[in-house]
Amino acid sequence: MGFVLSVLYLLVNYLTPPVVFGPLAQARVELITATLLFFVSLPKLQGSLIFKTIQTAAVVGIMFAGSFSVLFGEGWAGGALMALPNFLPSALAYFVICLHCNSKKKLQVIVLMLLFVCLFVIAHGYIDLHQGLPEAGASRDEDTRSAEAALWDREHPYLLRMGQDQGKQVYRLRGLGLINDPNDFGQLVVCVIPLVFILWRPRRMVRNIVLVLLPVSVLLFGVFLSHSRGALLALLALAVVAARRRVGTLPALMLAAGLFFAAMALHFTGGRDISAESGSDRTALWSEGLELLKSHPLFGVGIGQMQEYTSEHLTAHNTVVVCAVELGLTGLYFWSLFLFASLRDSLAVASLPKVGEAVPIASEGEPSPQGTGELEAIDRAEVKRMGRLVVLSFTGFLVAGWFLSRAYVMTFFLLGGIAEVVYEMALQRGMIAPRLPKARVLSYSGIFAISLVLLMYILLRLTNLMH
Repeated sequence: MGFVLSVLYLLVNYLTPPVVFGPLAQARVELITATLLFFVSLPKLQGSLIFKTIQTAAVVGIMFAGSFSVLFGEGWAGGALMALPNFLPSALAYFVICLHCNSKKKLQVIVLMLLFVCLFVIAHGYIDLHQGLPEAGASRDEDTRSAEAALWDREHPYLLRMGQDQGKQVYRLRGLGLINDPNDFGQLVVCVIPLVFILWRPRRMVRNIVLVLLPVSVLLFGVFLSHSRGALLALLALAVVAARRRVGTLPALMLAAGLFFAAMALHFTGGRDISAESGSDRTALWSEGLELLKSHPLFGVGIGQMQEYTSEHLTAHNTVVVCAVELGLTGLYFWSLFLFASLRDSLAVASLPKVGEAVPIASEGEPSPQGTGELEAIDRAEVKRMGRLVVLSFTGFLVAGWFLSRAYVMTFFLLGGIAEVVYEMALQRGMIAPRLPKARVLSYSGIFAISLVLLMYILLRLTNLMH
């Protein structure tokens, strides 16, 4: 029951209640679902995974940092409580994954749900592109043209019309709700592509073609339709990280360069350039963000308020800058704590030593991850492969997020939950050492947060020298 509600909760958040429930959405069925999920989850809290991981403290810290950012950054005491709903729906993804998604089969169901979300959006956008584009030719007058454009946008919510560098219009694929921006949708698809390979089974050609290779091909087409430059760079990063183990770093970089030129020749970005000149507006916003951080170092300017302080009234389009500016170094620390712990555990599983299977480890009185008294049959190679796929998914999220202002989206917390579930699988089977002591993770995360700010500062200095 809890797992089914968890899948439904995630599905509703990605596709929006009207899409999932139709007319029933007016009865706030999504709130009923979330309430049922909360009460069903209560019995599972005792001895659960969430109390073993430092990410739980990080999530709570991020939420409090968001409240403090409003309290101190905006001077609005009432808004401090109102800021919590901005984090809670996304943050719950981590908890529901850790509580209810405790086996490989359940992980596969989560991946299938994410795959369904992406394919659903791609199908709707593709149909609109081929059947619903406005007719060419001038409208009768400016008012008529504006009214027709507004009506067209309402009737085609999965497409975003915008101008490109050559002055022509381009139609970009997007989702609804959490992924209502083409860049957000592109980031989600890039994260899902590696996870789809969790469905792969050796020596099962037909199954692998149907459940893995064909869906991945459609997902790549979906990234193309989004025309997201950040998603393209994230795909290239995935290619480098995935290929370097087999062919080496230099050949992997050469492969990525070839893919980049091929993508630009195919107008992957919709005619928009990828260059230092085309990104100068973003680097200017990053620079303004660092200046804001100097004046509001502890708690930031307030969640969602960065655009109120910049010269162009725009956000920075960089996950690190936005998190630091809006939540201050306090929020950036907790965000880095969640990211560092999740990445460290994913990398640890992905680099397991090549030794034989070990005897499962179980604490006295502690239930197995499956809740049935027996561990699911998963060998060391399979756990290691899942760890690598999670690392690839995080790579896609972070590279795409370098050009997005989406620090606390649901996908971030969902990936953290998946990382800890995979780590727990390895731990329960005696394949890996226990997690790092919390004191060490806390100190390493502080260094990690400072390093992110210094990295941004160095990149901006180098960019300024190039101009």
